[in-house]
Amino acid sequence: MAMFVLVVDTSLMNVSIAAVIRDLDTTASGVQAAIALEALVSAAFILINSKVGDLIGRRRAYVIGLCAYATGAMAMVLAQGLTAIIVFWAIVGGLGASLLLPAMQSLIHGNFTGPAQRQAYALVGASAAIAAAVGPLLGGFVTTYLSWRVGFALEVVIIAVVLSQIGLIHDVPFTGDRSIDVPGAVLSVLGMGGVVLGILLWQEGAEAVGITLAVGAASLAGLAMWLVRARRSDRPALIDPDLFRHPNFTAGVTGQMLQQITLGGAMIALPLFLQMTLEYDAMKAGLSLAPLSLSMFGAALLAGRRAGDRRPASIIRIGFVTTVVGLGAIIPLVPRIDSGWWLVLPLVVAGTGLGLLVSQLNAYTLAPVEEDRVSEAAGVNSAAGNFGLSFGLAFAGGIMLATLSFAFTDMVVGNDAIPAREQQLIAEALEHDAEVMSRTQLDALITDQPPAVEEEVLTINDDARDISLQVALLVPVLAALLGTVNSFRMVRLPDVRPSADLGGLDLG
Repeated sequence: MAMFVLVVDTSLMNVSIAAVIRDLDTTASGVQAAIALEALVSAAFILINSKVGDLIGRRRAYVIGLCAYATGAMAMVLAQGLTAIIVFWAIVGGLGASLLLPAMQSLIHGNFTGPAQRQAYALVGASAAIAAAVGPLLGGFVTTYLSWRVGFALEVVIIAVVLSQIGLIHDVPFTGDRSIDVPGAVLSVLGMGGVVLGILLWQEGAEAVGITLAVGAASLAGLAMWLVRARRSDRPALIDPDLFRHPNFTAGVTGQMLQQITLGGAMIALPLFLQMTLEYDAMKAGLSLAPLSLSMFGAALLAGRRAGDRRPASIIRIGFVTTVVGLGAIIPLVPRIDSGWWLVLPLVVAGTGLGLLVSQLNAYTLAPVEEDRVSEAAGVNSAAGNFGLSFGLAFAGGIMLATLSFAFTDMVVGNDAIPAREQQLIAEALEHDAEVMSRTQLDALITDQPPAVEEEVLTINDDARDISLQVALLVPVLAALLGTVNSFRMVRLPDVRPSADLGGLDLG
């Protein structure tokens, strides 16, 4: 139930973007920034909070994580502005997720053995897969016919039910090294946080973008050097750098990050397009995105059971290539799309490719890792995936909204069909607001203009939106192309038989 809530939460936020913008009188870039920030906080703190769970107790960490996540969901129910969403849903909820996921994994690993352990992992994994498949439909239905706030209230109810049965969960004591790598922890947060935060600041037109990005990049480089130095001097390290001596592990982590950049980019650009351009409500947007999530679920299930003797690296390569074909096919179709039906076939193809990746990447990545280091390696893998997701959300969303603003202004200024005295006024008035307005809303805003000018502005708006989606979709397509290149390296590497039971270590 806890895993179901974690996965549905993201789907609910994606399909209810338009409703949240309208009800809170905020901007698309602001909501998109909150979504990216939530994924970023989870990624930045998952390694640290894995150690925190070891120190304070896994069950206690699980409970604290659930309470923090419930706080974020309740903030969505009561929020009257974007600040509450950023502070409580993105930051507090993100911290809760980063405590909850490793604690969940450790509790299952410690409470079950043999076939029972594999069954428990399979049930949690199935819950996540089902949530990913039905999340857009469930979120769309609740948002359209009730309210997006009701969806988050239901999350709180589910978490309350889980907490009411917490007595059934037995804690698992930690018997390993209790020392903490403080410098590594600080550098990891500054590194991942600086990169994504810099993109979010650029999207909002804030200052200090370059400094923030530089701090992030320098911190990541510093983290790499610190881990090597700590290993050589036999000090505690946040991550054992020897993990990256396995070429399969390094290639797998890279593939995981690129897969999540692809997914994050697609899942922010497409809902914005469906709700802002096609003027779909949350239900129609969820239905339009269902081919992606359902085909992803089906392909992962089928490939997981029927892979047989096929090499995982070969399936991963097919997955990335298929994803490139599916998402790439949408780009030339964008100017012609007037309903979600245009997206069905490309999204099925892209979802099939992503499903193939989900079925193989985690096992491939963790196969060469020794038994006593699998949990640590899984944490690194999850952190890379969450960082990729937050980067994809931030970069694709930022590129889409920045392109929309620039293209709209550029097309208005210097347009012969619009009087010179009106050009700058229209550009200034709509440069910021165009991102949150549908064609109908824009039409209502410019009713004082002559019919010819009004029609020209609407046409410019349509063209600018098409260009912005095409540019934004280049982010997931390029990430999938890089994943394809990386997969050729994976194919050249020899297969490694898992040295440990890997069931369930792909949580999150």
